[in-house]
Amino acid sequence: QVRNIKPSFKWGLYAAIAYSAVDTYVLRGRAPWTLHHKPDHEQLKPAAECPRIVYPKPDGVVSFDRLSSVFISNTNHEENQPVHLRLADEEAAIRVNLAVYDAPEQRYCPAGVYEIVEGPRLQINAQNCLHCKTCDIKDPSQNITWVVPEGGGGPNYPNM
Repeated sequence: QVRNIKPSFKWGLYAAIAYSAVDTYVLRGRAPWTLHHKPDHEQLKPAAECPRIVYPKPDGVVSFDRLSSVFISNTNHEENQPVHLRLADEEAAIRVNLAVYDAPEQRYCPAGVYEIVEGPRLQINAQNCLHCKTCDIKDPSQNITWVVPEGGGGPNYPNM
């Protein structure tokens, strides 16, 4: 019933809102057409085509650093548990993602699971994973595969 809502935003905010209203309230999600859009991993531009964004340091009041936020999520994985974030080709992380896109996995992962370390090589800190699957969806080379971790580990939000 909502298959055409997200793709309509390629026309701009106001056109998308107008279309969404017609599709939702008049057509009741039964439009005889389907709008299409590209998957997220195909929309990432090379780093050379984009301005570098310098984010302000977390202030501890309104914004917080990633590792403090991961701590609050009460994420727990067994120490001897196999890594649930798999790379199809370990070299592609450097050859493609770092060389062309400036290693976007360091920025799109909300838990800071991925980091480029000396070598260079991609280090995966799977114990911090929040299981959002962003890496599986957004990775430009589709090199990262998220699988269910052994033992049901992950975030544990006690007040939810």
